[in-house]
Amino acid sequence: MSTARTIDVATVIDGRRLNGFNYTLIVVSWLITVFDGFDMMMISFTAPYMRDELHLDTLMLGNVFSAGIFGMLLGGFFFAYLGDRIGRRPTIISAAFAFGVLTLATAFARNYGALLVLRFLDGFAIGGMLPLAWALNIEYVPRRYRSTIVTVIMMGYSLGTSMAGPLTVWLAPKFGWEGVFVFGGISTLICASLLFLVLPESVRFLTSKNRRPALIAATLNRLDPGLRATAGDDFELSDEPKVARHFHVSQLFEGRLRWLTPFLWLGYTISSLAIYFSSSWGPIVLEALDFSRNTAAYVSSVSGFAGAIAGLALMRFTDKHGPISVAFYPILAITFLLVLGLVPMSQGTFLPLSIVGTALVGGAHFGIVSIAGVFYPSAVRANGAGWATSIAKAGAIVGPLIGAAVLASGVPAVRNYALLAVCPAVLAVAAVGIALVLRNHRRTASVVAAPVPAS
Repeated sequence: MSTARTIDVATVIDGRRLNGFNYTLIVVSWLITVFDGFDMMMISFTAPYMRDELHLDTLMLGNVFSAGIFGMLLGGFFFAYLGDRIGRRPTIISAAFAFGVLTLATAFARNYGALLVLRFLDGFAIGGMLPLAWALNIEYVPRRYRSTIVTVIMMGYSLGTSMAGPLTVWLAPKFGWEGVFVFGGISTLICASLLFLVLPESVRFLTSKNRRPALIAATLNRLDPGLRATAGDDFELSDEPKVARHFHVSQLFEGRLRWLTPFLWLGYTISSLAIYFSSSWGPIVLEALDFSRNTAAYVSSVSGFAGAIAGLALMRFTDKHGPISVAFYPILAITFLLVLGLVPMSQGTFLPLSIVGTALVGGAHFGIVSIAGVFYPSAVRANGAGWATSIAKAGAIVGPLIGAAVLASGVPAVRNYALLAVCPAVLAVAAVGIALVLRNHRRTASVVAAPVPAS
């Protein structure tokens, strides 16, 4: 008769290399985030076509942009709660099917009111996707890879946003703006079906909730076949404090999180404002600067993908040196944005500088996103990442509205770049604040753990 063992799930995960299990999880998470990004960004590129056909003015377009983001804000809270309540797997799959159906339905919107409602509902479904995908992957990789894995998955989102421009240019002239939404909706539903077939539940989540020991054992044996775990074993997480079974917002402010969470929310919010300010109005601003519609679409797409590459390049430094690395791109972005917004230059000079400046804003956003769920225990990680993402949507909602107000005011469109420089400045301050909190926490912990000299 075998004796039950105590198995530290954290040690099993942290002491191994990535294998086929991880790569499969990363690929399917990456695929669904491709269409998450495509869905949220295609509204910016289809906007000129929708404006003409549905007779929308600039403020109406700003409201449509913000309706989707407001939906994401509320959806982030809702699905984060579900993710920590019923599990990552069922919540991610439900959100994926929902936003696939709603994206497809948007193709049939025939007026401003229907468009507002559908974009809100679509955003609500999308709001839960990214934080839960991060949480699930974070909980299956060693600590030294966490920021990098989040960034790899976010590159899927960035690829999706980058695809939105070229695919709109290709599809909209042939099939109308509706064809872009049909493509996005059907592709998302295909990816959601793949998730249903292969997506695992988080073994850290199950352990933290003391649920389904047979599934925990089976999953650990897939990660490490030599472990031979059984349902009769006891499973624990030695690297995390035990938390209350039912989530309370106060748990996001306990211990070192008292300051980490506010700094994270500040940085994520201001970075989201910058991203949505830039991405929502980027193509239209470039058109206002006398670039062609196709050039504007391609430049915005290239900038987005360049930001993803920049973010990935940063992440090995973030995993090694901590969140202080996140401050690097925002500091660089400030100079580029001020020059773009205030210094007269030719179109040939302006385009490459705008790509670099926007890419730095995107790379900075990847930096803050990569650490959004890292500091929270598994039992509340979905809520930690979800609340951060939803709070940040306040900035994402305000961003398009500020852009609409600036463009409608008659201020030269190029001044948007100078205005945008405020955001990376605040993000740099937040990143430094997070780094200081972590350094002080480690210093305090080392003093407490130090042996007391014998008298």
